[in-house]
Amino acid sequence: MRQILHISDIHFGPKHLVDRAEGVLRLAERLAPDFIALSGDLTQRAKPSEFQRARTFVDRLPAPVVAVPGNHDVPLYRVWERVFAPYGAYRRHFDRETEPTWQDDELFVVGLNTAYGWTLTEGRLTLAQLRRLEERLEAAPAEAFKLVIAHHHLIPPPRFKTQSVLIHAFEAIEILAQQGADLVVSGHHHITYLGSSEQYYPQGLHPVVVLHSGTTTSSRGRGHETGHNSCNWIRVDQRSLEITNLRWDIDRGEFRPVAHHRLPRRGHELEPAPLPESAEAGSGSGVEVGLQGIGRPNR
Repeated sequence: MRQILHISDIHFGPKHLVDRAEGVLRLAERLAPDFIALSGDLTQRAKPSEFQRARTFVDRLPAPVVAVPGNHDVPLYRVWERVFAPYGAYRRHFDRETEPTWQDDELFVVGLNTAYGWTLTEGRLTLAQLRRLEERLEAAPAEAFKLVIAHHHLIPPPRFKTQSVLIHAFEAIEILAQQGADLVVSGHHHITYLGSSEQYYPQGLHPVVVLHSGTTTSSRGRGHETGHNSCNWIRVDQRSLEITNLRWDIDRGEFRPVAHHRLPRRGHELEPAPLPESAEAGSGSGVEVGLQGIGRPNR
């Protein structure tokens, strides 16, 4: 079993919220994830000082971290850099790799850089990146849980602004499905949502689960997450994938569960929940998810 913390859009700079960042550190210390995915927009304006603060924050996290750039990690106003060295500050002050990989005995992780020099909001993948993605996933152990981290979205957010997706999203989804990717985690829109590839690109292939996080540590929440911060807790075993959406509770000063999902892994089925005997038996406020159910099992 593996447990993963997914954070995104931390935006070090004027919009960054220090208390939320400290809350992430406390959450990670308490839940002790095996791995942490950071899906882009580390900074607000790609300044060296912002990358340095992001690097310090990541180094304080108590687990291996794979991070990828977002569109805010490409200089906006420093035009010379934007054209000729869009990832220069990122590489000098945060990480030389923009598409890192990581693996252990159960996880195989691939980072995708969907930002580029002329990006303003939406992202893209090049054909060369798609070929590299296919090669990397093809080389993964068959039994590994295959996790892909990207900043921009492969499926559109429900009922939110534009329904556009990144350039070559369809081709990426096809490769992910054919090569057995289990989960894609992303950010960018600053809202949490969960979907699958077959909902938007039906091909009769095994669906790839796509999970988005809102902004974890900035004041830039949008849509139904305006004024909110969120992240995701992911638990993987041989048969299932469990996702808990967490949201910052201002009164408690911590991230708390707000929704829980359980999905079968590729090649497996889950036992269906028993149906209520009557409509009355099924009424009520639903299942309450508590943090006592999250974290490392007793060993």
